[in-house]
Amino acid sequence: MVGSTGRVTGTVGPGLVGEVLVPVRGGTEAFLAYPAVPGERIATGSIVVVQEYHPPRTVFVALLLG
Repeated sequence: MVGSTGRVTGTVGPGLVGEVLVPVRGGTEAFLAYPAVPGERIATGSIVVVQEYHPPRTVFVALLLG
């Protein structure tokens, strides 16, 4: 899971519980998402990389840069 890329479907940011769709086992699954960088805000539609995974459905993500 760590290192996987996904697409933000609900804004990730301070004070928010965002949502990210991540490809898993041949499909796509939704995870609750928090910013890996404190204070960072990541807009809907952004591509992110999973930095931490906390089972069963929580990830900490960072904006994927070019």
